[in-house]
Amino acid sequence: MRRPSLGAIFLTVFLDLLGFGLVIPFLAEEARDNFHTTALVGTLLSAVYSLMQFLFVPVWGRLSDRVGRRPVLVWSVAANVLTMLGLGLGIAYGNHVGWLFAARMFGGIATANLGTASAYIADVTKPEERARGMGMIGMAFGLGFVLGPGFGGVLAKITINGHTGAVTCFAAAALGVINFVWVLLGLAESLPKEKRAAKPVRSLSPLNVEAAKRAFGDNSIFAGILVNFLIVFSFTNMEQTFRYYNKDVFWMDQLQSGLLLAAIGVTAALVQGGLMRPLTKRYSEPTLIPVGVMVQAVAFFGLVFAPSAGKGLLYASSLLLAVGNGITQPTVSSYVSRRASATEQGAILGTNQSAASLARVIGPACGGFVYGAYGPRSPYITATIGMLIALTCTIALARDQKTSTQMS
Repeated sequence: MRRPSLGAIFLTVFLDLLGFGLVIPFLAEEARDNFHTTALVGTLLSAVYSLMQFLFVPVWGRLSDRVGRRPVLVWSVAANVLTMLGLGLGIAYGNHVGWLFAARMFGGIATANLGTASAYIADVTKPEERARGMGMIGMAFGLGFVLGPGFGGVLAKITINGHTGAVTCFAAAALGVINFVWVLLGLAESLPKEKRAAKPVRSLSPLNVEAAKRAFGDNSIFAGILVNFLIVFSFTNMEQTFRYYNKDVFWMDQLQSGLLLAAIGVTAALVQGGLMRPLTKRYSEPTLIPVGVMVQAVAFFGLVFAPSAGKGLLYASSLLLAVGNGITQPTVSSYVSRRASATEQGAILGTNQSAASLARVIGPACGGFVYGAYGPRSPYITATIGMLIALTCTIALARDQKTSTQMS
């Protein structure tokens, strides 16, 4: 009989997110240029995807409490295969951008399974091993973002019916088929029948209001969540308009954009995997977070001036952005976790994740709007301002560190 394992769920999440990363280098551009929409409409394809995930994570989590984790994961992976097939067909043969929105909305619903995957990990790990287990989801996400855009950029150069990206979607669907077979045959159930909830008490609300009230009532936790929101908001301003920027200003093709996005992902992963361990031993989170935020502010400022300075500044600023993001991504989460009590840690971290999910909805929409209304530099001006506000908020983190030091 198969036993549930971390390796099995890691592969499931990785293949899911690899399919997501494949579409980044071309989808917004395809909507704007070949479906004759606007920059805002192109980035809204990402916003509605994130919105559906935000709304449906608690739905699938609640259902998995009742029927088990495996059936929910099997359904979500199978639905994602159909979604990517539909997206590919919509790009190649559709004549209206509404087909793309329908596919992305259904895809967001189908892939709102990270909460269920997290519950699977909680089922199969001891409390002292849980942080390492949850870190595997972050690793799978990072690898998907690194490998997906690179492969997506290569495949996007192949056209069908004059449209780019359909082949990439079909490749993502093929990965989904592999994932489906794996989940069906290789993923064991982690929640025994005797532990399942007959009447689940988990709310369908994407935001735990009571947990949010407690989090926002603590100044240091609220500051950490707000900093995280602003970082994600600023980064997604860049992420979903980056292809427009590369094409319109620097005449780069999908492959070049995909490889640059992959380089950003690799650099961030190297920072998190190699640099952060010695840094966190020497410096506290309230010291490291402002440094990472400042580095990202400088990087966005560089992107503002890259059209005048040339590709060299584009590449340097992009990699500098990855360094700053690699510093802040783990340290902000760690900061919020350390300041939550053991009995409320899950709820507080859930609030932090909900805030980040909202930022992934608002950021692309804002980036697309200002790009179309005010030009290619505008999303990076907005992101710079967001980072400077975040830097101001880190004063509260430093004050919290000083107070903790005086009390100890």
